[in-house]
Amino acid sequence: MSRIEKDFLGEKQIFKQSLYGIHSVRARENFPDNTPFHAEWYMAIGQIKLAYYLTYNSFKNSLSKKSENNLVQFFDDSIIEALIESAEEVAEGKYFQHFIVPAIQGGAGSSINMNVNEIITNVALTKLDLDPGDYDTIDPLEYANIFQSTNDIIPSSLKMASIKLLVELEDKINGLKLDIEKLEKQSRNKLRIAYTQMEQTAPSSYAILFDSYKEALSRDKLRVSKCIERINTLNLGGGEIGTGMAVPQFFIMEVIPTLQKLTNLPVKKDENMTDSTNNLDSLVELHSILKTHAVDLEKMVSDIRLLSSDLIGSKEIRIPQKQTGSIIMPEKGNPVIPEFVISVAHKVYANDMLVSSLSAQGCLDMNPYLPVIGNAILDSIKLLIAANKTLKENMFEGLTINNDLAEDRLYHSSAVATALTPFIGNTKASKLAKEIQKSGKDIFRVNSKLKLIDPDKLEKILSTQNILKQGFTLNDLKDFGE
Repeated sequence: MSRIEKDFLGEKQIFKQSLYGIHSVRARENFPDNTPFHAEWYMAIGQIKLAYYLTYNSFKNSLSKKSENNLVQFFDDSIIEALIESAEEVAEGKYFQHFIVPAIQGGAGSSINMNVNEIITNVALTKLDLDPGDYDTIDPLEYANIFQSTNDIIPSSLKMASIKLLVELEDKINGLKLDIEKLEKQSRNKLRIAYTQMEQTAPSSYAILFDSYKEALSRDKLRVSKCIERINTLNLGGGEIGTGMAVPQFFIMEVIPTLQKLTNLPVKKDENMTDSTNNLDSLVELHSILKTHAVDLEKMVSDIRLLSSDLIGSKEIRIPQKQTGSIIMPEKGNPVIPEFVISVAHKVYANDMLVSSLSAQGCLDMNPYLPVIGNAILDSIKLLIAANKTLKENMFEGLTINNDLAEDRLYHSSAVATALTPFIGNTKASKLAKEIQKSGKDIFRVNSKLKLIDPDKLEKILSTQNILKQGFTLNDLKDFGE
């Protein structure tokens, strides 16, 4: 069975019990895409609608005490209560199956806004024991969208959804950082070969390498937390272009404080709502920080994928095998977690180009591409949450480092001679390095043959404590030099 709905373009048949309406159906037909809309964004719209209905109730109550209360025609309390209850449920994620507008669309988000308006309206109608589509009683535009505009509802709800996810991302980054810190502590007193341009270069340690990852993640965590401050100003009450036209001043002043109480989010009114309506540079800045975090993750997992691969022979680092690596190769395990994270990073890079280029396409007083921009931003945040989560749970918690093998390999490497150059000069250090390469023996046996430095001094110079301290002193030259 179906019902007939009308707009200025004509009529549409809608399934009788569907909570969406003609505006949503037209969008579904006009944008034949299957990219799903983010539920977090949908719920944030519900929260904002709820704040508007509560503010509407307060507005009505405040005017009822004044002699001029007949200047504004309010709808019945029963309708207000039904809208409030419906918005509460949408804010909890209910009825999301009736949200049929795809993520990739035209129209600046009007279809998003109307799909939610239709859902709230039809849910409210059922609460009053009326049929969906009875818009003579509750109209999606006149009632559910009261004193609202797509151009303040959609960007503000995007920011709210982003803030909630950024809090989760910050937490996941911190959890990963703590796991890496544990590995760094385990390797503080052992040496390894450092590589530049994929060539052996100098003594170092896995503690130093993992500390560099930890520091990068610390910066990422701080940047993400600061990001929230960049997008917590909302243009609610700004209306179509941010000027507040056709919106009561009561709403402009009260709707965001009401939203704050509902959500406990650190949101506030933008002092220049026309600016935030037509400029999306804060979202570009947000995504650039997401991209930076993706770069740090890719660098880290690319290093570990290489160090744990069969290319280097005996493995100093082993990552957990999480699934079968080959249909035909027995016992083969692939580095699927690093590969997933690298794939995530490159999706974020692609999203960053989209966010930047379409934000620049904003024309005059608003940006019609906000739905696609917002989808990319939420997509990137959720992908990075997933990347941090799987790195912690499926790679770093089971990662092992063979520090003894790494140290032994260093002593058999020409790279170890780099540590001797301040004390015996480049020429003698080069002779030791060349003989190590030629013989395959460790530096102590090679020096026993070439007798280029006192063996006791060699032991002290190559001690972990001496190598891992920063730089050398005049006393070191006095003690260890010729």
